[in-house]
Amino acid sequence: MSMQSHMDDVITAQLKELDDKYTEDTYWQRLRKMVVGLKAPRDSKENKEAMIELQRLAAPVVAVVLPMFLVGILILLSAAASTNDRVIETQIMEVEEIKQLEEIKDLEKPPEETTDVTVDVQVDAPNVEDTKPTDTVMSPQPQTFDAVQIVKSPVILKNIYGSTRNTGTRGAQLARFGGDKQTEAAVLRALRWLKKNQQPNGSWKNQSIAMTGLSILTFLAHGEKPGDSEEFGPTVQKALEFLLSQATGTGRFKGCDGNEYALPIATYAICEAYGMTLNPNVKEVAEKSLAAIIAGQHPSGGWDYKAKQSDRDDTSYMGWCAQAVKAGKMANLHVEGLEKAAKLAIKGFKKNAGPSGGFGYTGPSGNSGLTAVGTLCMQLLGGSAEKEVKMSLDLMDTWSPSFDEKQAAIGGAALQYYFYYATQCKFHAGGRRWEAWNAMMKKIYVPAQKITPKESSGYLDPKGNPQDIGCWENKDAHSDRPVMDTCLAALQLMVYYRYLPTTSAAALKVEEEIKVSTSDKEDIQINTGNL
Repeated sequence: MSMQSHMDDVITAQLKELDDKYTEDTYWQRLRKMVVGLKAPRDSKENKEAMIELQRLAAPVVAVVLPMFLVGILILLSAAASTNDRVIETQIMEVEEIKQLEEIKDLEKPPEETTDVTVDVQVDAPNVEDTKPTDTVMSPQPQTFDAVQIVKSPVILKNIYGSTRNTGTRGAQLARFGGDKQTEAAVLRALRWLKKNQQPNGSWKNQSIAMTGLSILTFLAHGEKPGDSEEFGPTVQKALEFLLSQATGTGRFKGCDGNEYALPIATYAICEAYGMTLNPNVKEVAEKSLAAIIAGQHPSGGWDYKAKQSDRDDTSYMGWCAQAVKAGKMANLHVEGLEKAAKLAIKGFKKNAGPSGGFGYTGPSGNSGLTAVGTLCMQLLGGSAEKEVKMSLDLMDTWSPSFDEKQAAIGGAALQYYFYYATQCKFHAGGRRWEAWNAMMKKIYVPAQKITPKESSGYLDPKGNPQDIGCWENKDAHSDRPVMDTCLAALQLMVYYRYLPTTSAAALKVEEEIKVSTSDKEDIQINTGNL
């Protein structure tokens, strides 16, 4: 081969190499090279070039396919959203089990009772029907009560009032806590007696405001409310309309008794009524009356007659004020100072507690009847773990439910008034204390009722059937009998389902733990109640 030919071949090869370097293969050529390269050894140059080529060729495909896939998903979702939704209405009902009452230690004999304390709960104001109009500023006349009577209260969902006061659960509560057919029959006779003796204006005589408040509490304890109870709903509605008509713009009521026990009693009833009905007319009066009670509370935490400012802390009057305050809290009423009043009241009761237990009239004392008042109110306000409560329950171990002072092992002239509180104290304490008290109470209270048989009662139920009616008349020196006596006894026989016991887990869930601030050095442990 000549030198010239060799040089031509070299030039030709270089030109081909340059041509190959700057000439791009077609798609199919690259695809064939990639297939061949993928079959080559993994670490070879051809295999690495093939992997790079695979990524290059896949990029356009991914750029087209992925958006198309996402668009398809959006189309499917859009189509699904355009279909008609099927709405199924549901109602969730919560049933909270009540924890078994805890057993307590065998009862120990408490110290000997001390001197008797006479408590003046006399109500001596004239009948409101006989009073003349005054110049007191009046609030606008409320709308008729039945305007919103069908509103259902959320209290029922919270298991505070409604779920323990309806027909479906009342029987279970009776059996669980020791009631029976005899106690419930006595309660129904009392409710029918109260209905039969209601005045045309919706009140009960003689002290209209206080007795109407007590009667409303008695009907509400049995779950009877306007728009819900065929037999007693109209009775409760008329009673509430009467109280609303007697309310003034200051939160007070016309025609109250001399010491104005009627103020906290009526407020208690109206607050509980609002909690069970959510009637806005009732709410307005309840909030104003609560404000009047809060304004009358002393810096010590106590109250005096007429809810006035003074240095006198009256345990009996304080008992009704404390129950009204607690009822306002449970009805979720928003009144300035309500939370503080509930906390401060514990200090007020502690101020009247004796060093060895018991509560006095206007100062520390021993085993007086007012021991039950202070004990119950501290239980309801969250102070059931306090030493004053524990020592007082020990003192009350010698008490026996009775209509006769000589058999009751307690001093004072208002036996059933004290036992209205004592029965609730025992129930909230639970265990053997409650079982022993309840066993005696049932045997005494039911036979003590004065029954008018259906043949002569003149009472017809909604179906037109004649029914027995019954009332109680006790020997208390300070009582507006027979209405007050009947209400106090009936309320005791409804303790089984009126409230949850403060020892139960369900009761503790009703509201958050109350934190009590006091000037005492000792800490106060709180166990919330559920009035």
